[in-house]
Amino acid sequence: MKKNIKEGIAGYLFLLPWLVGFFGLTLIPMIASLFFSFTQYDMLTPAIPVGIKNYVSLFADGRFINSLKVTFKYVIVSVPLQLAFALLIALLLKKNRRGVKVYRAMYYLPSLFGGSVAVSILWRQLFNKEGVFNQILAVFGIEGKNWIATPSSALNTLIVLAVWQFGASMVIFLASLKQIPEDYYEAATLDGAGKIAQFFKITLPLLTPMVFFNIVMQVINAFQSFNSAYIISNGSGGPLDSTLFYSLYLYIKAFNHFQMGYASAMAWILLIIIAAVTGLMFLFAKFWVFYDD
Repeated sequence: MKKNIKEGIAGYLFLLPWLVGFFGLTLIPMIASLFFSFTQYDMLTPAIPVGIKNYVSLFADGRFINSLKVTFKYVIVSVPLQLAFALLIALLLKKNRRGVKVYRAMYYLPSLFGGSVAVSILWRQLFNKEGVFNQILAVFGIEGKNWIATPSSALNTLIVLAVWQFGASMVIFLASLKQIPEDYYEAATLDGAGKIAQFFKITLPLLTPMVFFNIVMQVINAFQSFNSAYIISNGSGGPLDSTLFYSLYLYIKAFNHFQMGYASAMAWILLIIIAAVTGLMFLFAKFWVFYDD
């Protein structure tokens, strides 16, 4: 009996850090933000209940609507491109050739620090008027521009930055590719199937579970993108709100305008959007995700 009690206490002690983190950093802040979303609160004076006013005001706010459009465009373009590059590189690095481990590490590195402040600053320098990208274009006689300061191209630079961070998805694809039995390919070759046919008939169907997993994870991450837009636009979401991501506008409302109630309402709308999009992805997954039983 005493031994069981000691084991139980030990188990709870191991759980304690997680429980403290969950309640202190997740559950309690979420409950507080839900409460504040129905109030007018500036962190300096007591919260004033306003009902659903914050939620109604959101959809009359032009910048809020624009932030949704910018974020959805970013998600729709960056996620497929990132996963396409990840799968392509994984296919190229599948074989155990000389030096392949070095290449795998090199391609994975951007995903470790790609979202850092330092990389965002470097990215801003690469795509400004005197940046390296324009210098490369000049070699071919093409006149460059300040890509970050131009509304039509600013978001594209952030999309390129996101695509560059394909390393994590690549590793997942690479691990999955190694799990596909070579017998399948040998049988397909005997039947006269070429490499392209083998990819679409064998490789891609067997990879669909990992494709689905990567899509879900990258979509969730993309909806919450903040660092790169904040650094590259100097916290404004410019030029002309072309890089005003949803999370950046939430930050502006919370910590620049001190409208914590409004920002809390935005946070809950974002949660609903992510949950709805994720739910739809799971709903349609049964039509294209295949599991090898």
